[in-house]
Amino acid sequence: MPALARTDLVDPALFEAARRLHLEVQRVAPRGRFADHRSRDRGTGIEFEDHRPYTPGDDLRAVDWNLERRSGRLFVRLFEQQEDVPLYLLPDISGSAFLESPPRALAGLRTTVLLAAAALFQHDTVGVFPFAEDLQLLARPAAGRNLAVTLAERLATLEPGGETNLSRALERLASMRLRQGIVAVVSDLFDPAGIEAVTRALGRLRHRLLLVQLTRASDAEPGLAGDLRLVDCESGRAEDISITPAVRARYREAYAAWEGELSAFCRRRGVARIQVDCDGDAVAQVAAALRGGAASPAPTAREEAPA
Repeated sequence: MPALARTDLVDPALFEAARRLHLEVQRVAPRGRFADHRSRDRGTGIEFEDHRPYTPGDDLRAVDWNLERRSGRLFVRLFEQQEDVPLYLLPDISGSAFLESPPRALAGLRTTVLLAAAALFQHDTVGVFPFAEDLQLLARPAAGRNLAVTLAERLATLEPGGETNLSRALERLASMRLRQGIVAVVSDLFDPAGIEAVTRALGRLRHRLLLVQLTRASDAEPGLAGDLRLVDCESGRAEDISITPAVRARYREAYAAWEGELSAFCRRRGVARIQVDCDGDAVAQVAAALRGGAASPAPTAREEAPA
């Protein structure tokens, strides 16, 4: 299970696609850096928002003296702050992500570069935390347009990890007490602990969620037949099984239940989900979903014409 080639991720076409996307959210958490998003903070900014009564200690420069002359009372002008949105990217690098051809890791890491670059190009803060059996720190949250290539180069050096443990990874992320922002999990979301454990861990996060689900048609219909020995590429566990029509039917039912649980969680919690077919162009699929608002209430995107 080799790592990906540097050219898979340090790709001028990928950066050009990111440059044409402008991620947008309705509101962001306060106490960030100046950037391109609206914050819940109100203070000195560009766009007028509201008035509130003056209180001792307020900056007299913010007083609306025209309103004072008309009403005889002091009011302070409030403006909408423009701040950054922290984006925390969690790409799946478990062993199974590198197994198929083309590997899901290719779609997942190209998607990670796309989202990271789009956020960095609009002055947002980006942190990257790959995961398999645990969470890694690839890049601490930072901003700067010149970081996009550096992050892509670091992602290209990642080696396949072990068994998937998304719950542990999310617990480790929560323990970091990062500023509230968007957590983007880029994974097939298959976990030995089961989908219920995954959704419980996702539900405990304080951040807004974006799930980029890496899929293939064979997930729902593997197309296996006969007497087989199935080996888990991550744990090494083996199981001898006869694939009969009844077994295929039970698998389809189990997969439908898994998918139904994930869909219900996303609806219930307002979690954005983008499904990416790993046999297609992942970058084009994610960009189209963001432009079309399919990822709402996480970031949506407008596409900007090339300069």
